[in-house]
Amino acid sequence: MSTRPAAVAVLPAEPGVYRFRDEAGRALYIGRAGNLRRRVSSYWGDLRDRPRLRRMVPQVAGIEALVCASEHEAAWLERNLLEHRKPRWNRARGGQELPVYIRLDETPAAPRLDPVFGVEPRPGVRFFGPYLGSRKVRAAVSALNRCYPLVYTASRLRGAERDLAATRGVDAGDRERLVANIAAVMERSDEAVPAAMELLRVRRDEAAAGLRFEIAAAVQDEIEGLTWVVAPQRATVEGAGDLKMSVRQSGLALHLEINNGRLRQWKQEAHLGADRVVDAPEGWAAFLERNAVLAAELGSPVRAAQP
Repeated sequence: MSTRPAAVAVLPAEPGVYRFRDEAGRALYIGRAGNLRRRVSSYWGDLRDRPRLRRMVPQVAGIEALVCASEHEAAWLERNLLEHRKPRWNRARGGQELPVYIRLDETPAAPRLDPVFGVEPRPGVRFFGPYLGSRKVRAAVSALNRCYPLVYTASRLRGAERDLAATRGVDAGDRERLVANIAAVMERSDEAVPAAMELLRVRRDEAAAGLRFEIAAAVQDEIEGLTWVVAPQRATVEGAGDLKMSVRQSGLALHLEINNGRLRQWKQEAHLGADRVVDAPEGWAAFLERNAVLAAELGSPVRAAQP
């Protein structure tokens, strides 16, 4: 087993994307992690059941990383980078999860919230996303339906549906309020998201206290799904257009490029000019500066042959 590089200890215990390079500066592998330090460290651990990675690890001469705002952002960034260019040791171009949207239909006859795999604009319907991972998105939708039972505010309910609406204490007069609540959560309102999470925690704890452990487990899955969906992420933003940004700091230049709203290119190189020059819009500057500092601390190869 090769010796774990000292750079691993520099990595933060936060979500992000990492990239391995060989001595010639060629990209070997791109991956993502919920905890960068733990995940990257694992490559120098027991890989007996992963012979492919055992062959790759001795070739790793440098480690690069971008710290992300959430695991969801890291998932999108990994996917975007791999779709743009797949290093030799990655198996697939792109990720395993499928892009999914959440559709909010507020039409009086059939209001509902559901996951969909595409956007078909029409009056009275809003779409949120895209998000990665259909299982997590379905859990998030289930969470919102549990908190805000929009479907039972339809203008035409049958007998059993009317009974369920009465059980949940809603009727057609609540439709506008529930739509507003759902939209506020999907838009990551500082008030709406904690309120929804608290409702779910109360339902989970009530179920557990009543020994309804399957329901408690289901609600916990919903909490995790909703957390994934509302987590901050800017690696893929519909309609965000194109943007090039860079920072020159600590003898290194870090460049990022967004194409059609997707962060697809990440480059690093040595730079001998003025320090701490940031060319990025407000909101991205802190992200770039932090990751430029991390790149310098990691001591990654800067003669990269290719992204």
